[in-house]
Amino acid sequence: MYLYYTLLMSLYLFGSCQNPSKKETPPNVILIFADDLGYGELGAYGQSKIETPHLDKLASEGMRLTSYYTGSPVCAPSRCILLTGMHSGHAVIRGNDEAGHRGEVWDFLAMASDPYLEGQAPMPDTTVTFPMLLQKQGYTTGMCGKWGLGHPLSVSTPNKKGFDYFYGYNCQRQAHTLTPLHLWENDLRVPLSNDTIVYHTDLPIDADSLNPHSYAYLDQPDYAPELIANQCIQFVRKNKNQPFFLYWATPIPHLPLQAPKKWVDYYVQKFGDEPPYTGRNGGYFPARYPKATYAAMISYLDENIGKLLKTLEELKIDDNTIILFTSDNGPTYVSGTDTPWFDSAGPFKTEKGWGKGSLREGGIRMPFIARWSNHITPGTSSDHMCSSQDVMATIFDLLQIPLEIEHDGISFAPTLLEQDDQEQHEYLYWEFPQSGGQRALRWGDWKAYNHNLKADDTTIYLYNLSEDIQEQNDVAGQHPDKVRFVQQAFKKEHVPSTNPRWQYDVLDKGSD
Repeated sequence: MYLYYTLLMSLYLFGSCQNPSKKETPPNVILIFADDLGYGELGAYGQSKIETPHLDKLASEGMRLTSYYTGSPVCAPSRCILLTGMHSGHAVIRGNDEAGHRGEVWDFLAMASDPYLEGQAPMPDTTVTFPMLLQKQGYTTGMCGKWGLGHPLSVSTPNKKGFDYFYGYNCQRQAHTLTPLHLWENDLRVPLSNDTIVYHTDLPIDADSLNPHSYAYLDQPDYAPELIANQCIQFVRKNKNQPFFLYWATPIPHLPLQAPKKWVDYYVQKFGDEPPYTGRNGGYFPARYPKATYAAMISYLDENIGKLLKTLEELKIDDNTIILFTSDNGPTYVSGTDTPWFDSAGPFKTEKGWGKGSLREGGIRMPFIARWSNHITPGTSSDHMCSSQDVMATIFDLLQIPLEIEHDGISFAPTLLEQDDQEQHEYLYWEFPQSGGQRALRWGDWKAYNHNLKADDTTIYLYNLSEDIQEQNDVAGQHPDKVRFVQQAFKKEHVPSTNPRWQYDVLDKGSD
């Protein structure tokens, strides 16, 4: 391994013709993974109300992908697919599973006293993630943010799945408050200075919903996104002299509506007064200015990305750092956010059933920005069709490291580097065992969609996205040959899950 790593180092000579004695370390990689950020919520992707100057600048300095898809429309499976390169018909995690057999897993106070109740269903011990492979190649690996792929006492915690350092939320449910009682640093709980406010707490019934002071009880000193962002920067500073991989899985803009006051005030001034959200019709915390707060969360994330980029410049490692930015799934539709008002899914439909939790375009088409100075041409874009199952293969291709494990991905590094040898997917496949049970297929201009699998409904809907980007006009009846193609692909790509929660009678018993 030492010999291989030495040879790898030699591939990255800087200015070898002018100064052959000067060497650089292999490139660093920073992967920023937003939470519930829609395709249309960045200025670089058409957003007009929310300001994201640092991400827009990042896009102007690199490449935007316009046909990039996430692997699943909700948190846990999306993260599993990203880290393992296996699509949702093969992935070990295919939905959100809170592993309720452990006890009162939705009880915030019970979790506070018993860490065993935190976290989601774990990946098996045999599951290999690409950070595990990077460790073997001499990379120092760090994760800051939301894990969601195994509870604290399981075989599937960040430190056991390829990360030398972890700071953040182990549990997705804990991230339903951005001012939690604790976060995790590696395998230890880190107490915070916040009071116990049970998440999904409504505004008191006798409170004046129009008075901002009625919401003061929600103000807490330790804002998890700030702590997480600070740890990202500290990880970079600590590892500036060696190759590192940083996975920043930020918990925002996932609800609840909580953001720093300076940004909320900024958007209140920009948007004007608005009706409050009291929390009484769907959960999460109330907010006096819900639209302003939602915009504030995204701009706050953008601000911290700007701080990270500035840190790379100060350390003089920005030119040798690959930065990738995307999101886990489409925008939410609940609790006062009003994502249709923001056009959060861009050209796609955003409402319930079309964004998060759906295999419609709004639920799975994501922004993707890649910047690598002197390698990726600034200000470029591509409509190459790819997915988060391809990210692992792409990173290893860019690093010129052989990838010798089973995966479903195809590197899109040739697209990023504007080379002519880009391999294409025949199609992209999804299945999602929740929200009624859904499947989808994308190839060329075509998108096939099937829902209500839990009701044994295998009806296939077919859309020509070049003419019908919002998936409104089903043309399956006009293209029986394409429907047969979809049926064959659906059958080929589905492998039954070992988790009963993610099994389909209509598929797994051979009746499809």
